[in-house]
Amino acid sequence: MRNRNARLLTGFTLLILMLGACVAPAAPAMDSGGDEAMAEDGCAELTPVSLQLQWVTQSQFAGYFAAVDQGFYEEQCLDVTILEGAVDIVPQQVVASGQAEFGLAWVPKVLASRAEGADLVNIAQVFQRSGTLEVSWADAPVETVADMAGKKIGTWGFGNEHELFVAMRAEGIDPNNPDDVTVIQQSFDMLALLNRELDAAQAMIYNEYAQVLEAVNPETGELYQPSDLVVIDFNDVGTAMLQDHVFARESWLAEEGNEDIAVRFLAASFKGWQFCRDSFDACVQVVLDNGPTLGLSHMSWQLNEINKLIWPSPAGIGVMDQALWEQTVQVSVDGGVISDVPSEGAFRTDLAESALGLLEGDAMGDSYTPIEVELVEGGE
Repeated sequence: MRNRNARLLTGFTLLILMLGACVAPAAPAMDSGGDEAMAEDGCAELTPVSLQLQWVTQSQFAGYFAAVDQGFYEEQCLDVTILEGAVDIVPQQVVASGQAEFGLAWVPKVLASRAEGADLVNIAQVFQRSGTLEVSWADAPVETVADMAGKKIGTWGFGNEHELFVAMRAEGIDPNNPDDVTVIQQSFDMLALLNRELDAAQAMIYNEYAQVLEAVNPETGELYQPSDLVVIDFNDVGTAMLQDHVFARESWLAEEGNEDIAVRFLAASFKGWQFCRDSFDACVQVVLDNGPTLGLSHMSWQLNEINKLIWPSPAGIGVMDQALWEQTVQVSVDGGVISDVPSEGAFRTDLAESALGLLEGDAMGDSYTPIEVELVEGGE
């Protein structure tokens, strides 16, 4: 397979997309003309579509970069542009305004946008479990949510706090009452925890948690170890919410031919995630080729943890787990993300199920086994 970088556009400088005609292919061969190339058979031309990420280039999105790099989208007659995210970019707004066909976000964030009138629908639930943690020091542990009372507890905000806040309220702790707990909006790093300014800090298992383990313990001169930390996993607490999923506009999907485009987009994306599960080192290199801010060991750790969030997928990658959907909705209501359960049609599984029919190999990952990743200082 040839190695091509995904084209990235940052901010709101987005392409005006003209949809071209395309016939559903059976892995057509491409000539050497790059993005303008025509398939030798199967495709009249490639259909351009965009995917809006929710953050910057990193292994969290490895499957989509791999699908570009390995030609999986081209096999499905698609020319996919990956749009990089940032703090001030809201994928729901980008997709709702028609500036991208597909977006990635956490489920509660899209539910909130839908409640506000955006016609967004979850078409593939890629992450099957939450990656959110609250991390404290073993020598000053916050071992349970109840232990947060009277402590300084960090969260990023921006819609990332709901798992934490609902868990607090279940223990009789009001996150809005400073007499109960001091909630501090932390930056998107772990410096406040490392500097002992927080008793516990929010972290994603695939990112910020690793940043602590990539830091040097001044008392030992060695990297911090998991034994130095205490972790609260919201999957264990019972307030975990579904996170990364693919969404699109219902009105766009209703247009002739667009459901077919969506199925082919999902099939190629799922194939990208299969590649990142089964060809781990090659997938990490694809991410590195696309210029993440952190290095090899961090991107390897991240991909390993992301794979754990995806695999196994009991009903097949991208297919919603109804019980986890209902838990996410309940936490969203309890947390005030939405005032009532979403209307019928907030998610659909038919497109993902059709996409599974275009895949070869294991789409469930029942036998998936994570690897051991050795972190180095600074994640290099």
